[in-house]
Amino acid sequence: MTDQPGPIDQDEPGLPGFPPPAPPAGAAGYRVLARKYRPQSFDDLIGQEAMVRTIANGFEAGRIPQAWMLTGVRGVGKTTTARILARALNYKTDSIDRPTITMPEPGIHCQAIMEGRHIDVQEIDAASNNGVDNIRQLNDAVRYAPVSARYKVYIVDEVHMLSTGAFNAFLKTLEEPPPHAKFIFATTEIRKVPVTILSRCQRFDLRRVETGRLVQHLARICQAEAVSAQDDALAAIARAAEGSVRDSLSMLDQAIAHGAGAVTTEAVRDMLGLADRARIIDLFDAAMRGDMPTALNLLRDQYDAGADPASVIADLAAFTHLVTRLKLVPEAARDPALSEAERVRGADYAGALTVRVLSRAWQLLTRALPEIQGAAKPLPAAEMALVRLAYAADLPTPDEALRMLRDGSGAVSGGAPAPAAAPSAPARAPMAPGSGAPQARAMVQPSARAEPAPDAALRFARFEDLVAYAGEQKLIGIKAALERDVRLVRFEDGMLEFALEDGASRTLAADLSRILQQWTGRRWMVAVSSEAGQPTLREQARAREAARASDAENHPAVRAALERFPGARIVNIVERVPEEQAEAEAAAEAPLPPAPEAGDDEDPYTLDD
Repeated sequence: MTDQPGPIDQDEPGLPGFPPPAPPAGAAGYRVLARKYRPQSFDDLIGQEAMVRTIANGFEAGRIPQAWMLTGVRGVGKTTTARILARALNYKTDSIDRPTITMPEPGIHCQAIMEGRHIDVQEIDAASNNGVDNIRQLNDAVRYAPVSARYKVYIVDEVHMLSTGAFNAFLKTLEEPPPHAKFIFATTEIRKVPVTILSRCQRFDLRRVETGRLVQHLARICQAEAVSAQDDALAAIARAAEGSVRDSLSMLDQAIAHGAGAVTTEAVRDMLGLADRARIIDLFDAAMRGDMPTALNLLRDQYDAGADPASVIADLAAFTHLVTRLKLVPEAARDPALSEAERVRGADYAGALTVRVLSRAWQLLTRALPEIQGAAKPLPAAEMALVRLAYAADLPTPDEALRMLRDGSGAVSGGAPAPAAAPSAPARAPMAPGSGAPQARAMVQPSARAEPAPDAALRFARFEDLVAYAGEQKLIGIKAALERDVRLVRFEDGMLEFALEDGASRTLAADLSRILQQWTGRRWMVAVSSEAGQPTLREQARAREAARASDAENHPAVRAALERFPGARIVNIVERVPEEQAEAEAAAEAPLPPAPEAGDDEDPYTLDD
């Protein structure tokens, strides 16, 4: 008996009754794009110009180190760069016989090195050869001269997987290797490599490839492969790759197969479970306007089309970041990876929304992502994230809310929905006709709550009285704006003139005029002045607190205590009231004794003789 199959066994199909499948034509010789278009020289590398320039200058000056450390995210070309570097070290032709990065034609050792089969260039996988014995064998072999090449090159991939003992066994050889030995390390976890190893290597951080460069690279490959591809589809692949060339080529390979030889935006979106970029902008528009029915319908439509709710929220956060960048850096609109809709409508939103609103939207969306990803039902979680985004626009910032609570000006009530007769969405400024961009956000509208009846006897002697009355009416947004954004120029009952701080709402004057008329039943003249005006109430309060702190710190008793206890600091200041004044105030506030009832014999208010 023998275990070797006979001729009949070799011809039998894998499953009884089924003929062996015939391989498709050309399938045996097919190579994925990531391998087919692997760079062969430094000229083919994209996005790593700083590293190439440093290596070129070192080769030209004859300053070639004994070890290199290549680090970066997956797919940026660490192993490929190591092979190109090994090829450059051992480059030899009929006319060139020295290390050089200029390799106009394949040399004697080039093909074998790039294919990973050269006897003097050894690639070691540290994930499976991470023990002390493996490093000991390498230390024994490194002493021998190369067989045919100029240098023996050891490429250690994922070097951070070596054990502590293996790293220690490597130190002496790495510090004083033979002249014919060179080491190239590659890792994605540079923090896990001991500093004793890093100090013996020349380190290069391979950068993520920019989206625009990656789109151009994919377009060249599609042209070489005679594949039609839409620009938006290539941009979606480049964004999903996050700077990894290998990931982008793998997704392009999949997209070509998914689209039967053509790369379309719809096919890429369906393949990767992405959201439609145009619908993302519409969703952003609806959320910023507070149009919750439209926002929820857009989210549901994208979910029904196959988009992951977490991807939709992530794309919404990315567009929020894009609008913020366009607001702060208008030149960012020149990015070739942006679509025309993102460029035009993003610029419109950047001009209409404030940085505070965009920053708050970013925080809400990014904090909602882990909740959506971990939810049993992601769609409801994403819908609740949109609800929070739409209803949070009128809320004060955390520091404003904390200050309001400390001042006793009332609970935070901004952003609450209106009564049943009012619309369910928070008050928003309407969209400009035909522009697709929201106007500047309005203040907290008093019409969304019950207004007091006009009081013709209501008078305000000072501007501070007006601010205090706004707090009593629980108009938190108006009170915060008066304290934070108003520089008073002139005030009298019936007339208010002020200057605005940078970033203040441009509708504040109109809002105050309407509110004051509702309170007093009289028309007020409210105007914005070009004069500088007085400091805001918030600035005045800060100045008073600073003066109190300075007076307290200069008090002899306090200064002596601070000197006696090094590191002590003043955390609170409480003013003491004199005993006579306290007794007088207590007596004034004490209730009078009850009056005598009829029939009492003695009068408690009469003194005896």
